[in-house]
This record gives sequence, structure tokens and C-alpha cells, in this order.
Amino acid sequence: MASTVTAVSVGLGLSCSSTRKLTQTRNPSSSRLSFCSIKMAVSVEEEKKKKSFTLEKSEEAFSAAKEMMPGGVNSPVRAFKSVGGQPILFDSVKGSHMRDIDGNEYIDYVGSWGPAIIGHADDKVLAALAETMKKGTSFGAPCLLENVLAEMVIKAVPSIEMVRFVNSGTEACMGVLRLARAYTGREKIIKFEGCYHGHADPFLVKAGSGVATLGLPDSPGVPKAATYETLTAPYNDIAAVENLFENNKGDICGIILEPVVGNAGFIPPQPEFISALRRITEENNALLIFDEVMTGFRLSYGGAQEYFGITPDLTTLGKIIGGGLPVGAYGGRREIMEMVAPAGPMYQAGTLSGNPLAMTAGIHTLKRLQEPGSYEYLEKITSELVQGIIDAGKKTGHAICGGNISGMFGFFFTEGPVHNFADAKKSDTAKFARFYQGMLREGVYLAPSQFEAGFTSLAHTAEDIQKTIAAAEKVLRQI
Repeated sequence: MASTVTAVSVGLGLSCSSTRKLTQTRNPSSSRLSFCSIKMAVSVEEEKKKKSFTLEKSEEAFSAAKEMMPGGVNSPVRAFKSVGGQPILFDSVKGSHMRDIDGNEYIDYVGSWGPAIIGHADDKVLAALAETMKKGTSFGAPCLLENVLAEMVIKAVPSIEMVRFVNSGTEACMGVLRLARAYTGREKIIKFEGCYHGHADPFLVKAGSGVATLGLPDSPGVPKAATYETLTAPYNDIAAVENLFENNKGDICGIILEPVVGNAGFIPPQPEFISALRRITEENNALLIFDEVMTGFRLSYGGAQEYFGITPDLTTLGKIIGGGLPVGAYGGRREIMEMVAPAGPMYQAGTLSGNPLAMTAGIHTLKRLQEPGSYEYLEKITSELVQGIIDAGKKTGHAICGGNISGMFGFFFTEGPVHNFADAKKSDTAKFARFYQGMLREGVYLAPSQFEAGFTSLAHTAEDIQKTIAAAEKVLRQI
């Protein structure tokens, strides 16, 4: 009698479920020992595979991808250009872990670049999405879910009295810049070196994120006219901002910044920097714009503006408010937002804006973040993680500095301190590349660039943190 026997490498393999199937002829008189022996043999084979780190399937798939997509990816930093080695193709995510197509498992500190603050594939979010999908995936018309998420965002974020949902952080920043210019009647905008506000033409000047990772000065294809009105200053440099206003009196519509830089690595503001920007913009009748695509709902439930106690005029959001689905938003004072069409003359539109799936995922993600102790837990595990890595680095003789605020963190291979992008560029990027590859082999997935912040989630455990610190010390001793 032929039958199919399944086995998996769990402990000694005495389990009856797996994806591996063996076909054997069963004799009713066969002993149970022979059956278990087959399972144990499979277990040993699977265990050997598990211990042998390989990216063979990722390499094969990525080679094919390069023939079909520029650089083999749909966002540049994923190509591992600054860290070398083989880009990884992932198969699944859950909680704080990711699994690639070769079967390697990693503790994840990228979190889909920020959205996965409650953990990947949260059961309650998935269940809510399943119910929403029964009603349809896109309406192209108003739906009640937009009202629900809008109300949650307005209640949470101090600066937002009205909000417009869009489909990405880039789109949110495009809209908010157009709005700031429309409201003030001025065209010049100040941004900071190393800050990234999406890939719209006016912002690709001394930008961070993938632009910094790839070492691109500015992007070809951007007309000079598109960036002529973009002024730049070093982050944390109040005097430079004051000089720009002095030299461009009556021409500057506002300042846009990441209140905590995440796209040049983790760089927090120095004391009084953000409050000085608030003062300067008010004195010059200009707008203060916080790009909280990364920091919104991460540093605190009300974002960086709640954390620092400084209220901007306009805010952009993304990532977390979509719970892992494509989303963005911009909002602010009612009198400014009423300039946006159809309430006002400033035009902006989007086919999938307010998509019911993104709204659903955002609603249930924010509900989870409202639970008591959420941000205290993020601060606890993230500070332990960063301090553990820094201590390991110093113990093993490396120049290293870093820090965190709540569930956002970063570290640089330089003595520091790091107050701006120029300081960040002093980091030993070659050493970071070696460290990165070593951590991959140890089952830890970090952002593949020295110039990107990292993220923890409510799904990360104390065990995850300790394993990561131990892995870091092991790798740091080797490099």
C-alpha cells in the first residue's frame, strides 16, 4: 500500500507536518521505529540546510529581475549597492521576522521602511482586510472608512485640522509644497541637506535616502528651473537658516524638514533647533512643514510634533497610517487646507486616494497603537538594542555612535557626534558593509545602507533584542 509521509525539521523531527513529502510502501507489519527513522533522516537533512546560509535562489531570481526591471528592483536602496553582496528576495513576513525564498529567517529591523510598527501581518489587521475585501478593493468614490481614519488622524496630530489622503509619501510632499506656495504666494522653499522628501523634482537637491546611498549628487533629468527655488541648509544649523531668510526676504514660502532625520541615518535635532525654526517662520510669515512620513505615529502617537511640543503649520504623513498598504497624507490648519480643490483653487487628485484597504489597515494599526504602554515598550526595547550594539562596538574596538527615540534608531561607524549629513558622511561605510553582510549571515536584517534609520515594532521580543546584540558582538569581533 503506497502512502505519502510528511516530515519537518523540528527538534528530532518527530512531527507530522511539513512541505517535504516522501513516498514509501507501507507494510502493516512495519515497526514504528522504521517510520520514525525516516522522519529523523529527513530532519537531519533539513537541519543541515537550515544551518547552511545560502542565497542561491535569491541570486537566480535577482539575475532574472535585472533583465526586466532597472537594476532588478523597484526602489534603488533594495539593490544592495552600498553594502555589496546579493540582494535578498523575500517570501513571507510575520511579527518581527522575515523569511526569504531560500528559507533563511531574519529578525527584521526595516519594518517595510517603517509601516510595520505593530509587527508584520498582524492577525487583527489581516482579518479586517479580509472583511473589507469582500466589499471590494477600490471604489474610486468616497467611502465611510475615509471619515474614520481622517477623524483618528485629526485627533492624534496637533497640527492637523483637515487632512487629504494620497497614495505615497512622495505624493504627500508634492501636494504640501504646492499648497504652501499657493497659500503664501511665494515660491522658494528651504530644505535640509540629507533630508529626503520623496523623488519629486524640487526635492532632489542634496537629498538623502537612496540618493545618498548611491552617492548621486542630484538626479539627471531634473530641470534647473525645477530646483531653482529650492534653498538648502545643513540640518541643525540655525544661523544658516536665518541667513537664507535674510538673503531672500519675502520670497520664502516655508521650511520643510524631517523633524528627526531618518533618510541620512538617524539624526535627532539639537535642543532649540526646531523651536528656533518655529520662531523664524513666524517672524517671516512663512510656513513650517514637518515631513512626518517616517516619524508620524512612531515617536509618539501624535508624532514628532507631540514629542517635541512644537506645532507646525502643515504635516505630511505616510507609512504607519496605511498599516503596510500604499498611503500618504498631508494636513494642517483649516484655513490653509481649504485652499485644496475642490474646496479651493489648488488642484491635486488621485485615483486610489482613500482606498478602502489602506484605510482599513491604517485604522486597525492606529487602534493597536492606542493601547496603553505601546510607546513605552518601543522605547524600552529600542534603547536596549542601540545601547547593546554601541557597547559591543566599543568593546571590540570600533568607533561607533548612535541613538534612538521610541521605535526609531540608528548608529554610525564614527566617533561622532552626528548632527547633520556632513557628520554622517564621516562614517566608515566600508565597515558598515562588512557588518551588514555579517549580520545577514547571523539572521538579522538591517536597512542596506548606512544612511537609513532602523525601526522596531511591538512584535519584537526581548529574545529578539538579545539575539541581535549577541550577533552584533560576534560580527564586530570578526570585522
